[in-house]
Amino acid sequence: MRYILLFTVWLQSIFGFSQEKFNWTAAKKYQQELNKEYADSKTSPLEAKDLVTFKTLDFYPVSEKYFVIAKLVRTPKEKAFKMATSTDRQPLFKKYGEVHFEMDGKKCKLNVYQDVEFSKNPKYKNDLFLPFFDETSGKESYIGGKYIDLKIPKGNTIAIDFNTSYNPYCAYSHRYSCPRVPLENDLKVAIRAGVKKFHD
Repeated sequence: MRYILLFTVWLQSIFGFSQEKFNWTAAKKYQQELNKEYADSKTSPLEAKDLVTFKTLDFYPVSEKYFVIAKLVRTPKEKAFKMATSTDRQPLFKKYGEVHFEMDGKKCKLNVYQDVEFSKNPKYKNDLFLPFFDETSGKESYIGGKYIDLKIPKGNTIAIDFNTSYNPYCAYSHRYSCPRVPLENDLKVAIRAGVKKFHD
């Protein structure tokens, strides 16, 4: 099972989540499209019992605070490793680099990864995977952390819109195999953006 929602590839091309300026409309549109995806029985990760009553995911309010232009530090000599998942599956990933930014006055660092198999496909060769924990994980947001889909930038900075962070499919059903957030990607700040936890 792919670690990202396939429709986000289309969303990124339409709404430009790699933009260098905050776009409130794009973030709201992303949420609307995510709701449409989850409400459709053909594409939803929800269990049948949850799909029956589904109306909307619970999102934090879209906020410019959680849009950052991070410094991207490449780490090109990284070796591929088997990323742990919620099942026995161990897909190969490489650490692509580190993103550095500030949030609430604190210096933050996250590793960004590239799926080795997908990087061989011209369609996905520029895809980056950013999984993370933050201080809301297990409280307001999913205990297993959240994901953000990014594209390789042309320069040494990268736009990260936490308003577009989403839960792994495992937050909704045990049918899926989801990468576990590496422990080094645990932010010591609260990122109140994106999707909240599904069940209390």
